[in-house]
Order: sequence, then structure tokens, then C-alpha cells
Amino acid sequence: MDHSKVQEIVEKQVLTVAKAFEDQIDEEIAALDRLDHDDLEAIRERRLQQMKKMAEKRSRWIGLGHGEYSEIPAEKDFFSIVKASERVVCHFYRENWPCKVMDKHLSALAKQHIETRFVKIQAEKSPFLAERLKIVVLPTLALIKNAKVDDYVVLLNVLSNKI
Repeated sequence: MDHSKVQEIVEKQVLTVAKAFEDQIDEEIAALDRLDHDDLEAIRERRLQQMKKMAEKRSRWIGLGHGEYSEIPAEKDFFSIVKASERVVCHFYRENWPCKVMDKHLSALAKQHIETRFVKIQAEKSPFLAERLKIVVLPTLALIKNAKVDDYVVLLNVLSNKI
């Protein structure tokens, strides 16, 4: 095939796709034009209910400590925190440089992702949890969903590659 035939085929395909996309947009605009006052009011009411529900969730999350990065004071408190929130990121740490770097990043993430609770617990003061959750390398993040550990992120390897 020569270059002009390939170009012609490509042009036809692009034109066909563009026409289909334009027709789809025209249909959506026509559907919006057909909405009457009652339809618009129903859409507005649905959106208002969604916004109220989200505000209630946000308020509940803030009440549980979401939006900030906090330390779990005792091993026994871990279970109540994990049961109270649907999603939790728990940093198992010790006082060293990699863990402090992780603290800085998790603190920023906690403010951005209010739907998830961000906490840390000192691994050496939590031997039962560390053994039960098989925490060997620090820092380690336990990603918890619905009161069950969903995954782990072992960060020592990631950080050491950057040094």
C-alpha cells in the first residue's frame, strides 16, 4: 500500500469516530434540553442528598480521628481503632531515620485522604501485634480494610534504593 492510501484510510477512520462522538454529544445535549422543571428539581434534590450524606460521613470520620496522623498509645487500642474505621493505614515504626521520613509523608497523606485513618504504633512496644501480623522489617505499613489486614508495604527496601 502506498502512503496516500494509508493516509486516506486513517482519515476516514478518524472522521467516522469523530462523527460518532459528535452524535453522542448531540444526543446528551438534546436529552438535557428535554428536561422540564420537575426533572431538574429531582436531579437537584438527589445531588443535595448526596452532599448531605457525604458531609455526615466526613463529620463521622473527623470524630474518629481521620484527617490527622496519630500515634496509638497502647497495643490494646489498636483493635478498637481498626474496628471503628473502614480503612486504616497503620505504620509500625521505631525511632530511626526511615520511619521519621515515613511519618512526614503519612502526615501529609492523612490530611489529603480523610476517608482513611492514618495511625502509627511503636513496634517494639507492641510485641503481640508485631508477631501476630508478622511485622519483621521496619518501617512497615499495614493496610487494613474492614478490620482485616489487606496488604503490607515494607518500606526499608524502597527507601534504601533511594539513598
